[in-house]
Amino acid sequence: MTATLHADVVIVGSGLGGSAVVKSLAGAGLSVIVLERGGFVRQEPQNWDIGEVSLKRRYDAGETWLDGAGRPFVPRAYYNVGGATKFFGGSALRFRPSDFTARELEGGLTAAWPFDYAELEPWYARAEALLDVHGAAGEDPTEGPRGAYPNLPLEHEPEIARVAGRLAAQGLHPFHLPVAVDQGPKGRCVKGSPCDGFPCKVRAKGDAENRILRPLLLRKEPWLDVRTGCLVERLETDASGVRVVAARVRQGGETLRVEGGTFVVAAGAVNSAVLLLRSANDRWPAGLANSSGLVGRHFMAHNNTVIMALSPFRLNPTRFQKTLALHDYYTADSPAGRALGAVQCRGKVMPEMLRGRGHPLLRRVAVPVSRRSVDFWLMSEDLPLPENRVTVDGSSRICLDRRPSNTRAHRALVRLFAAHLRRAGLSITLVDERGVDAIQHQCGTLRFGSDPRSSVLDPWCRTHDLENLWCIDGSFMPSSAAVNPSLTILAQALRAGGRLRSVLAPGTAAPGTAGQGTNEV
Repeated sequence: MTATLHADVVIVGSGLGGSAVVKSLAGAGLSVIVLERGGFVRQEPQNWDIGEVSLKRRYDAGETWLDGAGRPFVPRAYYNVGGATKFFGGSALRFRPSDFTARELEGGLTAAWPFDYAELEPWYARAEALLDVHGAAGEDPTEGPRGAYPNLPLEHEPEIARVAGRLAAQGLHPFHLPVAVDQGPKGRCVKGSPCDGFPCKVRAKGDAENRILRPLLLRKEPWLDVRTGCLVERLETDASGVRVVAARVRQGGETLRVEGGTFVVAAGAVNSAVLLLRSANDRWPAGLANSSGLVGRHFMAHNNTVIMALSPFRLNPTRFQKTLALHDYYTADSPAGRALGAVQCRGKVMPEMLRGRGHPLLRRVAVPVSRRSVDFWLMSEDLPLPENRVTVDGSSRICLDRRPSNTRAHRALVRLFAAHLRRAGLSITLVDERGVDAIQHQCGTLRFGSDPRSSVLDPWCRTHDLENLWCIDGSFMPSSAAVNPSLTILAQALRAGGRLRSVLAPGTAAPGTAGQGTNEV
């Protein structure tokens, strides 16, 4: 027998998008059920065990997907309360004003957004406050108009300050990376513990669970029901096909039918598209909300490369490395004469990480290399190509067909920055280009826009085709920019959540939102 549940709003997924919608609906007088496929990430010693997390992949989803040639691969995907933010490094960068426009990159054209930076700016401010971000306004010439950060920037440790100074001496503009972490004299952060790619054992990270969902759960809000271990297999519509009426859910060995008035899909760019495709019915044979034929298309996840730079005669004792970024090659008027991408320090590389990947020689010298290296993550925008897409095969397996784009620009960024590092005294640069399984910044599969023929969602993230179905996660993005998407996902989710609240509970307003994001588009 199938059990039936009901709520005014049913949310699929508890990452930044789903958690932000919950936050937006607080006090609106609506009942909300969150259906999360995974469970809570336990606070345990293994949170900071590099072997467990990096090598054994203790917290990974463990799924096997297929690439465009039908070959299996295991992506770095996470299913848990808080979504991928439980494992992110805390980078909290806004998109730059130019990122909202259509631009000519070396590999082709990007897509324009249905609004500009100014529309999202107040929601960026609210997102930064919610995640308790540290940063310094005015250091980066590419940033848009903004107020002060909620917290002062994280201080560079001596070796990172030295590198920043040597980059600045070359005419570059290194700046303090905005980071969502509880660090400071009274902060929870334990410097020297693994962070980037690891769950935080002391809850110092500004992730979706810690900063948004957990405070509501601790208050035991009666209107909120977060259910874990719930895989949503499909969404069901009424006979007309214009409204979703229920989610079919598998929880352990039990089948649930969760009925609702409004449905919000926030399962991540890949799995949100997969859910709509798996929900095909007679009215929607190509997948739910897919009159445009674009569900699953335009997948993006950045071109990513790690550079380990070192001098054989200098140690790097830095405990928290992720404080430095550089955007000198970000825009079309860069010294290279074109937009190449972004540079930021990544979490400190440890010997165990090198032993689990890379060239056999590098594995043998893992200890001396990791003790000396200053480690950087380089990102370049990949293009929203329609052929880069998510599909499901006849066995309902996830297929990710992803072809590289804008790679010449990315490799130019790697070459140029490696040369800057050598001039800064880091004479050895080891390069590790990431492959198809690097999907941490996934976005674009349900792009938003004003025209239903060329987009799946409207500018508020409601589907054009179904009046009560919203999709609020990284899938809405029509372009990926060249910075981490987390803060932009949260800003748009707060904006869309405010709109959803005004539709479902007119006359109520979430605290602190008056006057924000009022432009009609």
